[in-house]
Amino acid sequence: MASSIKNLDRLERKLKRLPLAAKARIREAMEQGADEIVALAKSLVPEDTGSLRDSIGWTYGRAPKGALTIGKVQTKGGGLTITIYAGNSEAFYARWVEFGTAAHTAGGLFAGATIPAIPAQPFFYVSYRANRRKVKSRVSRAITKAAKEVAAGG
Repeated sequence: MASSIKNLDRLERKLKRLPLAAKARIREAMEQGADEIVALAKSLVPEDTGSLRDSIGWTYGRAPKGALTIGKVQTKGGGLTITIYAGNSEAFYARWVEFGTAAHTAGGLFAGATIPAIPAQPFFYVSYRANRRKVKSRVSRAITKAAKEVAAGG
């Protein structure tokens, strides 16, 4: 579910002209949006041991191994890439909680055992969908403000 940006090459040329302070403004808007998405996901996730809740976060670059990712917001050069994720090597079951499981019959050691369905308990993509417009608007405003500062000679 990665976001796509039209005219990415043109945007890249403009971003190269932006001073570091303007890039910092854009990073700040992206980080604030990621924090909001993560906070909502943590408040919605069902808790048993708390390890799934504690595994929800965001980072620059790649998510931890075994994590479920919403997608990436990034520039072509990768300088502004944020990945929001849930799960890790300990809480590997994030996708099963998010999407649920179907009833099935086990094989192998437990052949013939019936495993009941587990209903979905969405927390991850719900948080993303609830915040995406607000976050996108905030980042767009930061880009516009930074561009105006660059155009004004700031």
